Amino acid sequence: MTITITAFERSPDRGRGLARDMRVRWALEEVGQPYDVRLVSFKAMKQPEHLALHPFGQIPTYEEGDLALFESGAIVFHIAERHAGLLPGDANGRARAITWMFAALNTVEPPIFDRALATILERNEPWYEQRLHALENGIRKRLADLSSHLGGADWLDGAFSAGDLLMVTVLRRLNGSGILEEYPNLPDYVARGEARPAYKRAFDAQLAVFTAASAN
Repeated sequence: MTITITAFERSPDRGRGLARDMRVRWALEEVGQPYDVRLVSFKAMKQPEHLALHPFGQIPTYEEGDLALFESGAIVFHIAERHAGLLPGDANGRARAITWMFAALNTVEPPIFDRALATILERNEPWYEQRLHALENGIRKRLADLSSHLGGADWLDGAFSAGDLLMVTVLRRLNGSGILEEYPNLPDYVARGEARPAYKRAFDAQLAVFTAASAN
């Protein structure tokens, strides 16, 4: 059965690989699974057909036979469980990798995503500078802890896993902010993720959508 995922018809990230379908594309590339992509507009995302797949009207979604999933973390977890390559074979290592998946999305991503939204939606508000300062302080606390754990290792817990895949996609949202560079091992960590052939294939596929949309 062919896997079909959804992605933005015109992504607001302008082809930078920040939209959350990137995580799913990368996971599928890592495990060598072919997939189709159905592009949806912002209007279509709020229509009944898409809401039947994603109750909150977002992307990505994942369809395979009679299985339909939403939420990028849940989809990556499903892919990692079903196909070898993203979770360790031993039970303890597997549990730790899953813990890092949750940490990436529940602990590290929220202040980073909130900062990204604030720079777009709150820039002209009188409280913007104070809000940004608070968010960046929270981000630095998370990054300091993450940097300390990573140390000189290549990956978070032994071999590359779904935990690293999600963490790298989360940290990439800080590109251009200068914050990540305050912790020298973290830009190197992200670069290792971006250097993986599966990442490059996923990035190129997402960029091609933006390039095609821009040409029309």
